[in-house]
Amino acid sequence: QVQLVESGGGLVQAGGSLRLSCATSDSTFTNYHMGWFRQAPGKDREFVARIRWGTGGTYYAGSVKDRFTISRDNAKNTVYLQMNSLKPEDTATYYCVAGGGPLEIQQYVDYWGQGTQVTVSS
Repeated sequence: QVQLVESGGGLVQAGGSLRLSCATSDSTFTNYHMGWFRQAPGKDREFVARIRWGTGGTYYAGSVKDRFTISRDNAKNTVYLQMNSLKPEDTATYYCVAGGGPLEIQQYVDYWGQGTQVTVSS
């Protein structure tokens, strides 16, 4: 069982930045694709970004592309989500995910973190 622990959420003004972190103690971390989903109140959970374990290739939702950057540090078993130019519509609970397939498709997510709240004020 892979445990994912997110941190770094908080309250920020529109236009500001936050960096989310997701740490796992699992030694097989480097075998998983990693990513982030988010869920705003009253809305479905949606894909945000993912990074492949081997090539490090990244993929983003259109709503965050060019503003968010996903990265991973395999030595620290940690994945990051750098969020810049934040907008009020980015307000959501952000979930770290891991899995063996294309994580932009939710069915391929094998593990979920508990989530961290991001609130962007206007």
